[in-house]
Amino acid sequence: MSNNKVYTLEEVAKHNSKDDCWLIIGGKVYNVSKFLEDHPGGDDVLLSSTGKDATDDFEDVGHSTTARAMMDEYYVGDIDTSTIPVRTKYVPPKQPHYNQDKTPEFIIKILQFLVPLAILGLAVAIRIYTKSESA
Repeated sequence: MSNNKVYTLEEVAKHNSKDDCWLIIGGKVYNVSKFLEDHPGGDDVLLSSTGKDATDDFEDVGHSTTARAMMDEYYVGDIDTSTIPVRTKYVPPKQPHYNQDKTPEFIIKILQFLVPLAILGLAVAIRIYTKSESA
């Protein structure tokens, strides 16, 4: 494997059409041009993954061992990992603390529970009171 050609992201990104489609998966470069028509998910799925590291896209789908074995026939070389941009971790913006117990919606939900319960309790109390007087 030491004789394999090493490509940069820029070189691989040029191969992004239906006639010439290369993908980067797991640090390896694959020329999947001949497989576009046979891909079960359609050629658009593969074309949308060109010009970037498609490893996550490939793994998220959950390909079978047969699909993984097929990749060997499309292998053309390795990727120079220093040319792939480092992914930064998403940090959500700071937001003020939200106390849902003090919102009007929460009060409405409590009332929607308590009012019918109070009516039911009142109906049961009236029923017991009127039954005990008539006996």
